[in-house]
Amino acid sequence: MLDHIFIDAIGAIRDGLEAALLERQAFEEHFQTDVLVGDTSWETSYGLPGEGLPPRVKADITMVWPTWAQTAYRSWYIGEPPEESPRITIELVFRMQRLANPPDPAVALDVLPRRSVILGNSRLTRDSVTVETTYGGDLRDPSWALEATYAGDYVVPEEVMADGAVLDEQFGGLGGWVASLLVQLGDLPLEYQAAGPE
Repeated sequence: MLDHIFIDAIGAIRDGLEAALLERQAFEEHFQTDVLVGDTSWETSYGLPGEGLPPRVKADITMVWPTWAQTAYRSWYIGEPPEESPRITIELVFRMQRLANPPDPAVALDVLPRRSVILGNSRLTRDSVTVETTYGGDLRDPSWALEATYAGDYVVPEEVMADGAVLDEQFGGLGGWVASLLVQLGDLPLEYQAAGPE
């Protein structure tokens, strides 16, 4: 197994989400490297069990390990003090989809706090809310979706660079927090369209 702080962070978040009994949307998981810029990113989606495809509510998570963070990590790894501590950029999007009627964003924001649980040395902050309308090819039977985005940076401290297992504790609360909010969003009195065939 590849030993790298970014891989450890991915594993810690995945373990926390699965410990909270959330269901991974396997076809929506990607691990990519931008060959032009050099940034490495990981994207995944989790929903409540038994929601169907696509699930009514889900959480989309994106983590980015920028090229400059890799340079800083490499400097530390070979014993040179980095100019700046490496950071992992994290974006978490709560998505309500298959809605049968246009949603009122205020209804969702009553459930979603301004900031996330603590992730080691930082929190994610609720950034934006988006409402989208999707039409079929004949412009009939539209469906709606609402997304609330949280974003922030996790500054990787030296003790975590020395032992990536510390991330399990630092990211441990995220899974339960995400699961709780997905349940609360799913319990809102909104009408949903039926899921597609499995």
